[in-house]
Amino acid sequence: MAMDEKSLGKQLQAARQKAGLTQQQLCQRANLSFSTLTKIERGAIKSPSIFTIQAIAGALGQGLDELVGEAAGTPKRHLRKTKSGVSFVYFDVNGCLIHSSQPALAKLSYDAGVPPDIVESAYWHYNDEVGRGAMSLDELNAELAKRLKVDTVDWQAYYMAALEPIVQMQEVLKWASDYYKIGLLTNIMPGFLNAIRRAKQLPELHYDAIIDSSEVAAVKPEAKMYEIAQERAGCPPEEILLIDDSRVNLMAAEKLGWRVLWCDESHPEDSAARARVALEPAD
Repeated sequence: MAMDEKSLGKQLQAARQKAGLTQQQLCQRANLSFSTLTKIERGAIKSPSIFTIQAIAGALGQGLDELVGEAAGTPKRHLRKTKSGVSFVYFDVNGCLIHSSQPALAKLSYDAGVPPDIVESAYWHYNDEVGRGAMSLDELNAELAKRLKVDTVDWQAYYMAALEPIVQMQEVLKWASDYYKIGLLTNIMPGFLNAIRRAKQLPELHYDAIIDSSEVAAVKPEAKMYEIAQERAGCPPEEILLIDDSRVNLMAAEKLGWRVLWCDESHPEDSAARARVALEPAD
């Protein structure tokens, strides 16, 4: 039975209060507007996005099922394991579910009239610090503008304008969600994941965990990122599969006992086919 909006709001409010958080504190952790949260808690928003509920769950350190369960309208799934024993699949975002930022960097290089190597050196110099939330997006924009000798830079605008889904891998994600618990494990800048969701560039599915580097103050391949992800997955490391485009990130996960699969962004059809074979359910 579906939970009505007032009951859902009350349950979310109770979970927030149990965690000892004010509405403002939860909004900051979940990257939500204050008005959105207050409307949800009082039942004024009839059908909050699954992404919004997941953001709240993640900010509270809970899984979606743990927070609201099937009563909130999450689908009942008959979960299985792969032939190799995997029950939880984490998907990377950049380079796996959406194409990497290279086109955005190329456009910035063109607009600024600066050689690509200069632009990329400036961007990658700060990328991890912004990704772990140690540097704000405004600070990044100011540093990029300074190093490129231009008046202003709006990196998020460049990123969003160049956004392109990797359709084949997104289809694998949707297919996998019918059989396994799924999550997103991404190195990403503050607010970008929510912006991608609002732009409907990721499937709106039942995500059992979303690990956003800018919210947990760690980036892959740092151990802290995987430890948080494993805790939220709620299963042994050998039951977790990470699909990622970075071999460094994959090897860090493998050292912790995870199973891993490389996604080749330049050959998405092949990557999707290999993922389907790896995720074939056991009989």
